[in-house]
Amino acid sequence: MNKFRNDFPLFKAIDEQNSKDNNGLVYLDTAATAQRPYIVLNAMDHFYATQNANPLRGLYSLSERATKAYEDARETVAKFINAKENREIIFTRNSSESLNLVAYTWGLANVNKGDEIVVSIMEHHSNILPWQFVCQQKGAVLKFMYVDKDSGIIPESEFDKITDKTKIVACTHVSNVLGTTNPVKKIASIAHSHGAIMVVDGAQSTPHIKVDVQDLDADFFAMSGHKLCGPMGIGALYGKIALLEAMPPFLRGGEMIEYVTEDSATWAEVPHKFEAGTVSAGDAVGMAAAIRYIQSVGLDTITEHDNALAVRLIEGIKKIPHINIIGNKDGTRRCGIVTFTIDDVHPHDIATLLSDENIAIRAGHHCAQPLGAYLGVPSTARASLYFYNTEEEIDYLLSKLAQVRKWSGYKD
Repeated sequence: MNKFRNDFPLFKAIDEQNSKDNNGLVYLDTAATAQRPYIVLNAMDHFYATQNANPLRGLYSLSERATKAYEDARETVAKFINAKENREIIFTRNSSESLNLVAYTWGLANVNKGDEIVVSIMEHHSNILPWQFVCQQKGAVLKFMYVDKDSGIIPESEFDKITDKTKIVACTHVSNVLGTTNPVKKIASIAHSHGAIMVVDGAQSTPHIKVDVQDLDADFFAMSGHKLCGPMGIGALYGKIALLEAMPPFLRGGEMIEYVTEDSATWAEVPHKFEAGTVSAGDAVGMAAAIRYIQSVGLDTITEHDNALAVRLIEGIKKIPHINIIGNKDGTRRCGIVTFTIDDVHPHDIATLLSDENIAIRAGHHCAQPLGAYLGVPSTARASLYFYNTEEEIDYLLSKLAQVRKWSGYKD
């Protein structure tokens, strides 16, 4: 897999030049944001150099080319997750905005007093706070499905919390803390049997495993470009077309209208009803280029490599005293995410000490404080792996983890 590292300017600089600023950097924070290959940067440069005009508005050839590039990007996203049609893809800024869009439109319009919204305890704040807001505004009840603390898996008994009172079930496809892949297809089936809709946070799944929204039967599916080796500031929301057509707009302004009078307006057709103002066309082009690049690497290949590295890391950690893996100990069930603590050493100190050794990991609550509180570990360290990481990097990390307690003043 090392051949792909030359596709990334950051890694090329590290591997070939061993530059002073990036001396030996081991980047293990892909769950926060992935690195960007040349092909993504070049695609965005090409758009702004040769196609830069306001899409959808101009009746001249340059604007038409910009419009085509933007709509081609929509088609790429639709095919990537197997949406039934391109109109089911709404471009947003990120997964957080996608989930808020559903909450503010479908949620506020359909949830009423006494209704229930069910989420898992492992959700990112982006898939909790919007539903807290809807419940507060509408007098509904937010219920949590809890996980087994050892396996990181939701017991089937927790699915009984989905009842005829449930209006929305919102669940992450892959946990950004535990790496757990949730059975969202099964959860969606249960939700639909009770008349509820299924909202899936796919921010962590789309970079690592194949996603088929039709097979999952998700009603809504959120994803971000920057976790897919694409640019920051662009994401997408998939929604079943019948639901999108029935929903009110999220933002109001330019381009999302059909006709405006002094006291009323009618809305443009889906998807443009949800894309107010000048769209981020260059970023959409970059996201599409990233998807094509990921597809060229192969998601099956990525999954296999992620699992192999996670197994190597977890098995190595098991040999080091005082390190505690949070969640499932099987690296093939982690989607490249390995979260841990070290006895008597705060995760922030772990990250700082490793940073001194040119290793970049994440430390903190990972925007999942309810999960940390439930597990009794409010702060953890997280190494997140991807296809551009190597066995040598994992071994280097393990060699430094073995020294962390010593560096912190402990003798064993």
